Parts: sequence; structure tokens; C-alpha cells
Amino acid sequence: MTPLPTILVADDDRSIRTVLGQALGRAGYQVQTTPSVNTLWQWVQEGEGDLVITDVIMPDGSGLDLVTRIRQFRPDLRVIVMSAQSTLTTAVKATQRGAFEYLAKPFDLKELLAVVARALTTPVQETEKPAADQPPEERLPLIGQSVVMQGIYRSIARLTTSDLTVMISGESGTGKELVAHALHEYGRRRSGPFVAVNMAAIPRKQIESELFGYERGGTQGRMPGRFEQATGGTLFLDEIGDMPQEAQTRLLRVLQEGEFTTVGGTTPLRADVRIIAATHRDLRQAIQAGTFREDLYYRLNVVPLRLPPLRERLEDIPLLARHFLSQCRDEGGTYRILDESAITRLQAWRWPGNVRELENLIRRIVALYSQETITGDVIDAELAEPLAHDPIPNSVMAAEPLSESVSRHIARYLEAGRDGVPLHDLHARIIAEVERPLIQMTLAETRGNQIKAAAMLGLNRNTLRKKIRDLEIPVVRGVV
Repeated sequence: MTPLPTILVADDDRSIRTVLGQALGRAGYQVQTTPSVNTLWQWVQEGEGDLVITDVIMPDGSGLDLVTRIRQFRPDLRVIVMSAQSTLTTAVKATQRGAFEYLAKPFDLKELLAVVARALTTPVQETEKPAADQPPEERLPLIGQSVVMQGIYRSIARLTTSDLTVMISGESGTGKELVAHALHEYGRRRSGPFVAVNMAAIPRKQIESELFGYERGGTQGRMPGRFEQATGGTLFLDEIGDMPQEAQTRLLRVLQEGEFTTVGGTTPLRADVRIIAATHRDLRQAIQAGTFREDLYYRLNVVPLRLPPLRERLEDIPLLARHFLSQCRDEGGTYRILDESAITRLQAWRWPGNVRELENLIRRIVALYSQETITGDVIDAELAEPLAHDPIPNSVMAAEPLSESVSRHIARYLEAGRDGVPLHDLHARIIAEVERPLIQMTLAETRGNQIKAAAMLGLNRNTLRKKIRDLEIPVVRGVV
């Protein structure tokens, strides 16, 4: 009879050890638990266990530091790392030191059990060896502890071990270039250059020369383009949706053949770059409109990475605001704090300009107000209009038609446009804003039961599943 797989669990939190022990036991595994890194390492040296699940920080050491030792001593022993200190650095270090998976606390038990099953059945690959050199310490302002940001961290960590082309999508101000920088700085090409090109900022007639360089007679001679400048590194193509058709054709050829020629030149040049593209537009709509090539879209969209708008991660707003206050202080400003009323006001705002708008607000307040404590009244004064989620008397709520409430939100978007925030794809954004909370709240009402939710919404079950997938709505059950 084949013995049951044994899972070694190391965590200094007794409740976590108990929950994992019970859940893994019910799933048919043998479980050994310990609060000690040293005990875990002793078990590994004695040849015990078929899989390791370890926390990062424990009283007698770091589970993260132990990952490399385990992978070197027993290369076939998979390690799953979990941590409550869920930052980009933790996710990247866990992945690049050889962890099979990284999970942020709190985690979904069903997801954990699925990862365990996958770890025990997936053959070990050569690519799982720990990275020889470690990435730099975290210095990029990717701030957030929300569930959606944990997903971003995990995706970035996985993508740093390859040169796959990445398409980053998200509204203006969500931090697309920061993520591109992170993919480069933590990736295998970090010793090479990071070259960023904004398609929307270059005259259309000059884009091909800017990207591929040109050869002309006279004093101008040969000028290298951004592809050559990025050799050995990363080329970030921002606002790729604004690239003209002619340049799209040239870029497609580069992605297909791995080489290009300069404008006016005849000698092929090898394209030794990793390409990361970004857009705030819906490129599928651009394809239907005939302004973006479908074949290029699929070449660029090898790994899609969607950055959520700030209104979808309200729990990150206090962290971000305090981060920007700290930056202002480091730049010579005075010490400032936010009181609870200020945090409440910030979390009630819709943030059409996203993180960039929040940063500008904090910097403006630091410059214009002298008091140490920033209150809700200060936030209200600077936002200068009623907040979307301010308490409204029930009598008003009952009397106000939904269309009027929606009209107020649309007016806010248009006003942001007059203030300089780029506005694109308004129809899709407004529809998503109404549809996403409708589905989220219905799922919450049915405790995640999609059959009941579909019935309440009057939708076919498959239609609801597609909308959940397209709108990237998390369906969470059994969270620890």
C-alpha cells in the first residue's frame, strides 16, 4: 500500500498550525507541525516529508532563508511559502529562491489545498533551481496589502524568472510603468538598460524612426532607435494603443522574426530585448474598430496583467497616503499625520485619477496647510465636492432615482477630464462600475453561491461566470 504523503508545516502561530493540520488531514495527508525553523531543517535533513509549508518570520529564524538551503539539500522537495508580510520583495524572493508557490495571509483553504495537490503531482523542472544572484531590495513604490495587490505581486514574482512578453492594462494613474520597472529590476535582464517609450507622446510620423532608428545621408548619418538602446534589457512600450498602423506592422515583424531593420537601412539587426507593453485602452474594442492589429495583440498579450483602479482596493488607501506623506517629509517637508476622519473621506472618494490623483492631493495638502494633523475637513475642502459615499438620509435615498446618482458620477468623471485627467472608453468604464458592484454584492448576499446569484440577477449561470471572469471579480469562500 502506498504511504500517504507527509507535509511538514512550520509556523509560529498555533491557530495556523491547527487549521492547516486539520484541513490537510481531512484531505488525506499526514502532517507534522512545528513553530521552529530549526526543527523543520532537522526534519528535512533526516529525509522526512514530501512537501514543506513554511511561514517567513519565526522566532528562531526565517523560513524564506531556509528555502534555498532546502532546495540545495533536497532538490525534489517542494516548498510553499506563506507570509502575512505580503510585499513585492517577499513574493519575488520566495519565487527566485526556489519556492513552488507563495501565498499571502489570510489565504483561501481551497486554494492552499489545490496548490498542495499540484506541488505533489507536478514533475520537478530544471528551471525551478534557485537563482544564482538575488534581486535588489524593494525600492519601488508598489504599496498595498489588498487581495488584488497580492495577486499582482505573485504575478510579478513569477514573471521575473522568464523573458515572456507582458501586456499591462489599467486606467491612467494605476502604476503601469512602476510594474514594468519592477519586472525589469527583479528580472533576469536587470543588469541591462530599461528604455521606456510613450507612444502617445511621439508624433506619429516619427514613431518608426524613434523605435527602430534610421539611416540617412549627410551629417545626420545613422541614428540608433530604442530597440538598439534597450539591447540586453527591457523595452517598455507605454500607451501601445496609440501606435500607428505602419509601426504596428514593423513591431509585429520584430516579434515574429526577432530582428528588424532601421528606417532607410537594409541590414537586419537582432532584437535582444524583453518587451513589456501597457495601455489604458480596451484593445479588443480597438481591434473591432480596425485601429489595432489583432495578430499584434496576441503577440503582445502573451501574459496579460491587469492593474486594478484605486476604488477596487480601498484598504490600500491609508498605506498609500502615509507613504506619500513620508516621501514629502523625506523631501524636506514637516511631519504630518492623517486622522480617522481623513482616512474615511479618502476611502469614500472614487479616484478617477487613481494613485496619481491621491499622490497629487497629499502633496498639495502638505504644501498648502500648516497643521500637523490632516482632518476630514481638509480632505473635503481640497476635493471640493460632496463625496460619493457620504451618508445620505434614507428619505433621500428612497426619493433619488438611480439615474440621478449615476449622473452625478458621470459629471465627476467629466470634471476630472476638464482638470487634465485623460478620459477614454467612458462607456465601458461606467458600465463596469455599475455591473461590478451589482454582481459583487449579489454574490456576497448568496455567500458566493453562483447558482443563487444567477437566479437573483436573472442571468444564465454561464453568463454570470463569464462576467465574473471578464470583470475579474474575486469569489472568496472559506478564508482563513
